[in-house]
Amino acid sequence: MKKKEEREVIFYEITDFKYYLIDVLNLSDNTIDAYLSDLYQYEAFLHEYENIDDVTMITREDISKYIQSLKRKDLSKSSITRKVIAIKEFHKYLKKENITKDDPSKLIDTPKHDKPLPVVLSIDEVNNMISSIDGKEPLDLRNRAMMELLYACGLRISELLSLRLRDIHFMEKYLDVIGKGDKERQVPIGEMALSALRSYIETARGELIKNNKSDLVFFNYKGEEMSRQGFFKYIKKLAKECGIEKEISPHTIRHSFATHLLEGGTDLRIVQELLGHEDISTTQIYTHLDKSKIKDMYDHTHPMSRSKKNEI
Repeated sequence: MKKKEEREVIFYEITDFKYYLIDVLNLSDNTIDAYLSDLYQYEAFLHEYENIDDVTMITREDISKYIQSLKRKDLSKSSITRKVIAIKEFHKYLKKENITKDDPSKLIDTPKHDKPLPVVLSIDEVNNMISSIDGKEPLDLRNRAMMELLYACGLRISELLSLRLRDIHFMEKYLDVIGKGDKERQVPIGEMALSALRSYIETARGELIKNNKSDLVFFNYKGEEMSRQGFFKYIKKLAKECGIEKEISPHTIRHSFATHLLEGGTDLRIVQELLGHEDISTTQIYTHLDKSKIKDMYDHTHPMSRSKKNEI
């Protein structure tokens, strides 16, 4: 089999597709790298086993053969699904750019795979983690503010670390948040998180920022921009100190935020807006309420439930 750098010239359209992923779809670097890797493997198969060296030669049957070859390798469903999605996006792009007349992947089904339910903390576990940060040192005040914001606003870690002073509206009690694809949304913020944020900015941020002139809200102990890895390590350490054995990350707090809102009766579309999800199907993973809560909600809201009939 040819080496990757030799194969790249076979379907030169893959290089152009890379810029489409960056400029048009605004995908993350990791997703783009994964798509390109998948397409190079796809290209290698078509070239070696089907003798195809031009994208206009690819048929639906060729794509099906490739997918069958993936299944014989005993790959996980999630890996195969991602590879098929990459292929379908590539052929959709080729047709859109009039490089090919048809899209041979159009009728190819994307394999379904079960999404694992997200790890969620209980309300008590979240409260314990936040309340355990009770020191008055600059890093304590910073960590308390960050944890309060994660849970109060359901932010992604990237959104939290890129937050700037101008994004905070203390009087109106909301944040301007720049999410995926540079899409801006406004997120309300509660009193406890506002109080922690105000305390950090007024008494600790100045000590951490040192000579940095950036208007970012959060900095590390060196006065530099904080890294995802640094906060990831901190939150795992904090959970362990609080006796939480679940495998958690900053995103676990976001999962907990969404789940607790839904369990409290918040409308799914409001949660979608707060999280900045473009597609509501992404938000629906948080509807894993247990049966007792579903039954309780039904009894209290449906006009013909038993509890309602007893009131008549």
